[in-house]
Amino acid sequence: MDNNVNMNEVSRISAGTVFKGEITSSNDIRIDGEFDGTINSKGRLVVGEKAVVNGDVICTNVDFSGNMSKGTVYVADTLSLKAGCTVVGDLRFKRLQVDLDAKVNGNLRVLTDGEFEKVASKASVEKPAVPVKEK
Repeated sequence: MDNNVNMNEVSRISAGTVFKGEITSSNDIRIDGEFDGTINSKGRLVVGEKAVVNGDVICTNVDFSGNMSKGTVYVADTLSLKAGCTVVGDLRFKRLQVDLDAKVNGNLRVLTDGEFEKVASKASVEKPAVPVKEK
């Protein structure tokens, strides 16, 4: 994670935790447990070595060390696939860094100008509104 990031501003899913649903954040996220759903973050996503992430990811930067068996990943800047990770899915990125022994099975494609913004804005528009109860 970035050394300039305040640890209180990092959302975490710890080892031993299973989370299903949707995460939307303007801060960094670290996953060491299991996540199944959609992640939309303007920060960095760090997926730990023993983590399992399945679903769609829309993020500025991703450091991936864990496992993913399905999903689509959109990265506005840099996708880093670390040694030992296993990723099955479609990966869309501006820049890609792959360590030796990273395993990838899927489609890899460099994002075109404006493509990430379209995906990110569509994801934020499609979120259902939460009804406000009047008193």
